[in-house]
Amino acid sequence: MNGELEALVPLIPRHDVSGSRPIDLLASEIHLGRDGEIRAGRRGAGGDRDGWRLTAFHAKTADDVHADHWEMHPEADEIVSCVVGKIRLFLRPDGRGEEVVRLGAGTAAIVPRGRWHRIELDIPSTILAVTLPHGTRLERRTGAERPDLARPEPPGGARCRRPA
Repeated sequence: MNGELEALVPLIPRHDVSGSRPIDLLASEIHLGRDGEIRAGRRGAGGDRDGWRLTAFHAKTADDVHADHWEMHPEADEIVSCVVGKIRLFLRPDGRGEEVVRLGAGTAAIVPRGRWHRIELDIPSTILAVTLPHGTRLERRTGAERPDLARPEPPGGARCRRPA
């Protein structure tokens, strides 16, 4: 399936996937155009950013969810859903303190437009998100926000790690 999708650059018009071929959601982005057209494209192909985007992915590590970055969508809310697994959705303080929303399988939360957020995994998880990606910004977390970055290395260079 992934080999077929690799050949689709960058988007497949709706009429080309009219039910005759399944779409691998974990390898694709689904673009919901402002004109009402829905198209599927290879993830990261730099396709259409005019309209909404549905993204589903399986995350096994912190890198898979860019846990070391905050993300913000200035033009629209975002719905983040944990389809399988267990995640924590962090909302950056906006005067009220950092909020943590725990999401288990089959649950979702709405991130308000313009609110910085990030995800951390409790266990490997499948996540689905829908937002308007135009203008999305990423910002690296600082050492002050990441106590694990601020601690000096223990003798021998080994650090205690949380179980995966």
